[in-house]
Amino acid sequence: MRRWDFVAAYLQGELERDEVIYCHAPPGFATTGADGRPRICRVEKPIYGMTQAGRRWQRSLFPWLLDFGFKQCQSDPCVFTMTKTVKKVEQRVILGCYVDDLFTLYSHDGPNSLYDDFVRALALRWNVEDEGP
Repeated sequence: MRRWDFVAAYLQGELERDEVIYCHAPPGFATTGADGRPRICRVEKPIYGMTQAGRRWQRSLFPWLLDFGFKQCQSDPCVFTMTKTVKKVEQRVILGCYVDDLFTLYSHDGPNSLYDDFVRALALRWNVEDEGP
C-alpha cells in the first residue's frame, strides 16, 4: 500500500467551459481602477477557498482514472479498481481517493507491472508526491 499526494490539487482542476467566476483583487493589488470603480478579477482555474474547487478537482481526476481503465465502485464512488493479466499473471490495483490524496493497494509491483504502468502515467499527468506506505 502506498499513499500519493496531489500537490496543489485544486489548482490542477479545470473550470467548466461556460463557468465564469469573478473575485475581488487579492491583497497587494490595486482595488480600484483609474476611474475609481472597484477592480475585480476573472478566475481562470479553481483555487482553494472556492466552494466548487473540490468538485472541479474531482471532475478532472475521475475521468482520467476511468480513461486509464479503472472501474468506479458503485457502492463508493471514490474507490476504483483495475484487474489485468500481465504476462499470464492476474494483477490488481485498488485506489481510494480522499480530497487530494490517493491511496493505492496493489498485488504486484516492479518493472512492467500494472502498478508501475499506473504510477508512471500518474506522474506524467499530475504533480504528485509519493508519501510512502
